[in-house]
Amino acid sequence: MAQTPTPPPPSGLLVFQPLRRRKRCARCRRGPLPMLVLEQGAPCCLDCADLGHLVFLPRGDTALTRRSREASALSAVVVRFNRRRSRYERQGILVEEAALAWAEERCLADAEARRRRRARDARRRAADDTRFADAFAEEIRRLFPGCPPQRAHAIAVHASIRGSGRVGRSTAGRALSADAVTAAVRASVRHTETPYDQLLMNGVPRPEARRRIAGALESVLREWRLPEAA
Repeated sequence: MAQTPTPPPPSGLLVFQPLRRRKRCARCRRGPLPMLVLEQGAPCCLDCADLGHLVFLPRGDTALTRRSREASALSAVVVRFNRRRSRYERQGILVEEAALAWAEERCLADAEARRRRRARDARRRAADDTRFADAFAEEIRRLFPGCPPQRAHAIAVHASIRGSGRVGRSTAGRALSADAVTAAVRASVRHTETPYDQLLMNGVPRPEARRRIAGALESVLREWRLPEAA
């Protein structure tokens, strides 16, 4: 015959979720009991244990649990026995309804504050990205004065997208080094002003495709290095 598991040592008030809801209250005989308190080893329903006015808050939200328990004059920890692990595990807490409502309001206020902070951070990052793209475009125009302004801006935006891993986001790119800026321009010209992409789609190996379009690429770069015609 299986032995009854030993309850965990007291840590405040403990309420049990029985594995089988067949138990009845030793006082009022109501049952089956979804939750019970052990009084002198006998099961007792929450009403008879003077805990019936409390509401159950499942585990999972640490902040909500902490605030609810702090605000509740009376609370209890709810546990259930895990047969596989041979131990009692916490399922949540019982707290006063008013305390739970107060805690929910505080957590919602925190969530709103976090949402606003994320929105501010997003706006700040967007402004930083715009300033960086503008600076990148200016450097393109300095190195390639013949590059049309709109094209320089498009290259800068594409190369500096946050999280893209492109050259504009490399250490050299963020420093606006000439090599990084030139690499971004070369990549854009390769894909836009030459048949490079078509060659790749036709199965031409990448090194061979680059060799074939090298002349056209360098021709555009030489043209863009000249001052823009008045």
